[in-house]
Amino acid sequence: MEENTSFEDKMKKLEEIANELEKGELNLDDSVSKFEEGMKLSKECSKMLEKAEKKITMLIKDDDGNLSEEKFVQNEE
Repeated sequence: MEENTSFEDKMKKLEEIANELEKGELNLDDSVSKFEEGMKLSKECSKMLEKAEKKITMLIKDDDGNLSEEKFVQNEE
């Protein structure tokens, strides 16, 4: 899949691969190939999400009603 493919297109392809693997109709070589393709797409999507999160800013209103910008920080559990 091309580098400039959208996140949504990559997710759609990943879903298609998952459906093919779930059917269990592929031979072993094809299953391994599809799995590898799916893992690559999954990593690409994860990187795209990380990049997007870094760009996000949140507007925060303080007690006095003043707005300020803060970088988005994802809570890790």
